[in-house]
Amino acid sequence: MTGKFITLEGPEGSGKTTVSRELVKILNESGYKVLLTREPGGVDIAEQIRNVILDKKNTKMDARTEALLYAAARRQHLVEKVLPALKEGYIVLCDRFVDSSLAYQGVARNLGIDEVYNMNLFAINDVMPDKTLFFDIDYKKGLERIKVNQRETNRLDLEKSDFHKNVYEGYLTICKQYSDRIVKINADQKVEDVVQDALKEIKKIL
Repeated sequence: MTGKFITLEGPEGSGKTTVSRELVKILNESGYKVLLTREPGGVDIAEQIRNVILDKKNTKMDARTEALLYAAARRQHLVEKVLPALKEGYIVLCDRFVDSSLAYQGVARNLGIDEVYNMNLFAINDVMPDKTLFFDIDYKKGLERIKVNQRETNRLDLEKSDFHKNVYEGYLTICKQYSDRIVKINADQKVEDVVQDALKEIKKIL
């Protein structure tokens, strides 16, 4: 039996990390084997790359360097953690995947969606999610949430508002482009309602 690969996407502060933890609890209680993981990171080598990408000191990082580092971390995480779990029949919930690179580097960094997608094809070797949930919230509200919740800021949080606006608009473009795979979830509601909406979509492919 092969598992299901479900990715969670959204702008900063969209709540996907909080929601994903709740989803794991519910799915586990229903008898499913679930692996919750994240990008960049999830395994030791990828976590080391994550630290380089998000380090606030690395303000000189070139956009292509950033995109390549994400792709490198993605590859290691995929082969070391995601693919083995799928082979064992797990539902893999992954906080961010290729769509993040398309929105952040492809659109917000102006590298181009197709260019970044092609760069990532080498890393993922045609492995794409069975379903992607996009947690849809206005980028300004997302950034406000980070401030209120006092989440630790990283290099991307320090970007100007225009960057986050471009990320959000990039996501909307990607949602249209890959509408067969990506489902929008209204993230601007109570957490429990977001969880239930996400659960409904996940159950459609189980």
